[in-house]
Amino acid sequence: MKTYKSLFAGAAAGVFAVGAVTGWVAPTLLGAARADTVQMPGASGPATTSATALPVAASPAAPAAIPLGSAPNYRAIVAQNRDAVVGIISAGEMKVSSNQPGFNPFGNDEGDNPLSQFFRQLPNPHGGHVPMHSQGSGFIMSADGVVLTNAHVVEGAKEVTVKLIDHREYKAKVLGVDKTSDIAVLKIEASGLPFVRLGNSDQLRVGDYVLAIGAPFGLEETATAGIVSATARSLPGDAAVPFIQTDAAVNPGNSGGPLFDATGAVVGINSQIYTNSGGYQGVSFAIPINLAEGVEQQIIKTGKVEHGRLGVEVQNIDQSLAQSFKLGTPAGALIAKVEPNSAAARAGLKAGDVILKFNGAPIVDAGSLSVQVSGSAPGARATLEVMREGKPMQITAIVGSAGAANLASNGEPSSDASAHLGMQLRPLTPEEREQVGVAGGLVVENAVGRAAEAGIQRGDVVLSVDGKPVQSVAELRNLVHEHDKQVALLIQRGENRIFVPVELG
Repeated sequence: MKTYKSLFAGAAAGVFAVGAVTGWVAPTLLGAARADTVQMPGASGPATTSATALPVAASPAAPAAIPLGSAPNYRAIVAQNRDAVVGIISAGEMKVSSNQPGFNPFGNDEGDNPLSQFFRQLPNPHGGHVPMHSQGSGFIMSADGVVLTNAHVVEGAKEVTVKLIDHREYKAKVLGVDKTSDIAVLKIEASGLPFVRLGNSDQLRVGDYVLAIGAPFGLEETATAGIVSATARSLPGDAAVPFIQTDAAVNPGNSGGPLFDATGAVVGINSQIYTNSGGYQGVSFAIPINLAEGVEQQIIKTGKVEHGRLGVEVQNIDQSLAQSFKLGTPAGALIAKVEPNSAAARAGLKAGDVILKFNGAPIVDAGSLSVQVSGSAPGARATLEVMREGKPMQITAIVGSAGAANLASNGEPSSDASAHLGMQLRPLTPEEREQVGVAGGLVVENAVGRAAEAGIQRGDVVLSVDGKPVQSVAELRNLVHEHDKQVALLIQRGENRIFVPVELG
């Protein structure tokens, strides 16, 4: 099971590969305000609409009552689709060292088998390879036996078995796997099979009913229902997938199973949950079916999947950064680093540029840029609307190929570094410039005051002020003196770069 640990204090959640939905809440009725009468202050009688009434300032009316709806026919959705939902059993080997404790012959996903907890407590008496079995879910896409599931369900498997609801089992051929989107396409030798109907995940909205079918903990034919709680959710390490977030009760074993809308059409593939216990805790994530279908078609046609790559490291923009970069709203993807010889470098993009649109699609944050770039075909021409030094401009880029690398990923900040001139600085030596891999910059010898409060540390390298490179302390001082409220410093710490808004004292 894929696992992520939270980087934020107070949130000890990790992300485990699974997914789905649960429970629905009836809409709250809001009372409609009457606007045809006016009650005078101090009056005890009925309100009047008489022409002699004193004028009263109009107040905003409360929202009108929302008509009551009805829950979807979940029974019919399950009856229509249960035969097309399958179990996936993967068998292979896991490499372990002789002193590695807790190996699990029942698979990598915690909880896939009740015996998993027991075996994880045993020491491994032998090194080398041990048998591994894991279980997940999937669904049939066509009558001739094309099956979709998660890539992590079949990862490392030497043998994959697809089990139908009537207990028939077929050895499956893995046609292709795309780890970037966590999609795998399988094929079983059968005909006349029941298959699902696909919906349009782009039309999903928060509050829509959804239902999942899968085999949590190996419990086949389990259905759970709920609502869409968010769309286009970007997760750490999965910035290329705009996840559908639901409130579903999804657990290990649900991975790869279908997520249905209220009409009974598949709109997602259950993939992950947030948890600090290994089980469902109220939040789960599904891969949009529109994205999955595109991946499936590429795999069937070519046996592989190609994702676009821009070659930039980007970060989100908050209100402070928006002010520093003269943006009307805190939206867009701020470029912290441009890789040499990348598509971005060839197009002329620079650190400090803010990408606002990609091929006309608004970029609300760093994650949305990653989704757009990843979904572009390598070699395609892309038009970017960019804000550079407070001036809008349009740049055309030829999208590169991601290969085994990530496209435009969220730059993980080393800290929320920020500074006034509460820093002792010196230029990098030629040896340091070569070691860090930059043409110039200033090393932080010491940080106090606002710099220290913001997180600037000894050893950080200041590369630019508001996107303008600095080679000397005098250049930095002059650039800072041009501002009276705040600036944005580009800081490099180790291999990470991040723009930091700086309030000036």
